[in-house]
Amino acid sequence: MMGTAFGQEQDADYVSMVEAQGDAAYAFDFFTTSMLWTCIAAAMVFIMHLGFATLEAGLTQRKNTVNILFKNVWIISIGLLTYALMGFNTHYPVDSWQIPGILGINGPISGALGGGENDTFAYGGTALAMTAYGDFIFQAMFAATAATIVSGAVAERVKLTSFMIYSTILVAVGYTVAGSWHWGGGWLSSLSTPFKDFAGSTVVHGFGGAAALAAVLILGPRRGKFTAAGVKPILPHNLPLAAIGVFLLFFGWFGFNGGSVLSAAPGPLGLVFVTTALAAAAGALTSIFTAMIVLKKPDLSMALNGILAGLVSITAGADVVGPWQAVIMGAVGGILVVFSIIFFDKIKIDDPVGAISVHGVCGIWGTISLAFFNTEFSIVSQLIGVVGVYAFAFVFSFALFFIIKLIMGVRVDEEEEVAGLDVAEHGAPAYTE
Repeated sequence: MMGTAFGQEQDADYVSMVEAQGDAAYAFDFFTTSMLWTCIAAAMVFIMHLGFATLEAGLTQRKNTVNILFKNVWIISIGLLTYALMGFNTHYPVDSWQIPGILGINGPISGALGGGENDTFAYGGTALAMTAYGDFIFQAMFAATAATIVSGAVAERVKLTSFMIYSTILVAVGYTVAGSWHWGGGWLSSLSTPFKDFAGSTVVHGFGGAAALAAVLILGPRRGKFTAAGVKPILPHNLPLAAIGVFLLFFGWFGFNGGSVLSAAPGPLGLVFVTTALAAAAGALTSIFTAMIVLKKPDLSMALNGILAGLVSITAGADVVGPWQAVIMGAVGGILVVFSIIFFDKIKIDDPVGAISVHGVCGIWGTISLAFFNTEFSIVSQLIGVVGVYAFAFVFSFALFFIIKLIMGVRVDEEEEVAGLDVAEHGAPAYTE
C-alpha cells in the first residue's frame, strides 16, 4: 500500500509539473531532456579544463609541472566564483545599469543565482530549453577558458601571484564584457547583418589568443629560447600527457559546441556533433602533412595542435555549415597553425604550447570563413566582430598585465626560472625521481 501511495504521489508531482508549463506543456519531455543535455554538456566543458592542464604540462618542462597544474586549479575555481558574483550578469545584462549595447552589470542576486523559474519554460521558452541554473553553469564553464589559454602561452616564466590576479580580472571583467557584445544583446548582435559566432571562435578562443599575445609581449621569451644562432627548441617533457590532454579537449568540445545548441533539438545537435568531429580530423591530417613537408618529419605536437586548430576553426559556424564545408574549414586551420607557430618563433614571440596560433589565428579563420560557406552571413560583419573583440582583448590584457608589472612584477628572476617554478614557487617538484 505504501508503494502504491508513493507511486500516486509521484504521478501527481509529474502532472503538476506538466500543468505548470502552461501553453508549453506539450513540450515538457523536450524541456526535461534539454535540461539534462545542458548539464551533461557543462560537465564535458569542465573536462576541457583537465585537458588544458595536461596539455600545458606535457608540452612544457618537467620542472614547471606543479606550477602549470596549480594555475589551472586556480583558474577554474576563481572563474566559477567570479562568474557567480558578477560575470554572468555582466555577460547577459538584463534590467541593469548599463551603457546600452556596451556594458551592463547586475548585482550577484539577480539572474540565475537569484532563483526565478527553475522547473518551467519561463526562463527561456522552448528556444532556450533550460532553467536559469542550467544556463548559468553551462556558461560558467566557458568563462575560465580565456584565462586558461593565456596560462599556456605565459608558462614557465610568469610570477604565480601576478598571474592569479591577472587571470581573475581577465575572466571576471574582460571576457564577460566582450562576450556581452555578442551574446548579451550588445552592439555586435545589432549590426545590420548580425555577427555570427556560434560557440566562440572569436568571443572565447580569439579573446584568449589576443589576450595571450599581449601578455607574452610584455613578459618576453623564456631564457635560452632565442639565441644569436636562431631558435633553440625547449623540448616538452611528456608528450603522452600532452596527447591525453588533446583527446580530453576533443571529447569536451562535443559539449562545448553541442551544448551551445541550447537545447536537445535533434536536427542541429546532430549536425554540430558531425561538423565538430570532421573539422578536428581534417585539422589533424593537414597539420601532419604540412609538418612533414615543412619540418621534414611527422611532428606529434603539430598533429595535436592541428586537432585543436580544426576545433577552433569550426566553433563559430558548427551549426550553419555542412559536413564537407566543415572539413575544409578544419583543414585550412590545420595548415594555418603550423605556419603560424613557425612564424611566431621567427619573430621571437615565445608561446610554449602554441596557444596564440591555435586559438588566436585559427579563431580569426573560423569566424571569417563561415561567411564563405553560408551566404546568410556577411564577411563585413564577421570582420567587424573579429577586429572589435581582438582589439579589446589585446588592449585590456596589455593594460592589465602592464599595470601588474609596474606594481609587483610579472616575471620570476633568472635563478628561479633556471631552477624551475615547481621548487621556486611551490617548494616541491612534480616528480621525485
